[in-house]
Amino acid sequence: MTYRITVVCTGNICRSPMAEWVLRERFEAAGLGDRVAVDSAGTTAWEEGNPADPRTIAAMHRHGRTGDYAQHRARVFDKRWFADRDLVLAADHGHYTVLRRLAGVPEAKDRIRMIRSFDPAGLKGDALAIDDPWYGDDSDFDRTYAEITSAADGIVDHVRGQLDA
Repeated sequence: MTYRITVVCTGNICRSPMAEWVLRERFEAAGLGDRVAVDSAGTTAWEEGNPADPRTIAAMHRHGRTGDYAQHRARVFDKRWFADRDLVLAADHGHYTVLRRLAGVPEAKDRIRMIRSFDPAGLKGDALAIDDPWYGDDSDFDRTYAEITSAADGIVDHVRGQLDA
């Protein structure tokens, strides 16, 4: 059985692909790469079919990541995916709200979490949101990377616990 995760942001060109790539690397490093599949999507069709924002890829490279990021194409989250996703990670409160509305049934809603809810700092409220770096500069993309990576090990630990249960 493969544990399936989808990371969600607005257009699927900045935050969610970055989190997808970071999480894939972390699951590989944890020896879980063959048991966990990570993908990403957006809540809107604004960027559907487009590659990741070049600034997202540049941030990954600045932080020593060398994956094949050019293959990414933005897509829209489909509510039917709840049937085979074990965890759906929202980048901010707006995405969380949209996903909960799409989920409909309680068991699907229970699989939706904020990415930063796994940060060991124990963040609450507005601090859980990863702001959209699209409107900013390289420092905003670096901040997004830092926020994602600070939660990544907590996500890996959570999934490991789910797989071992």
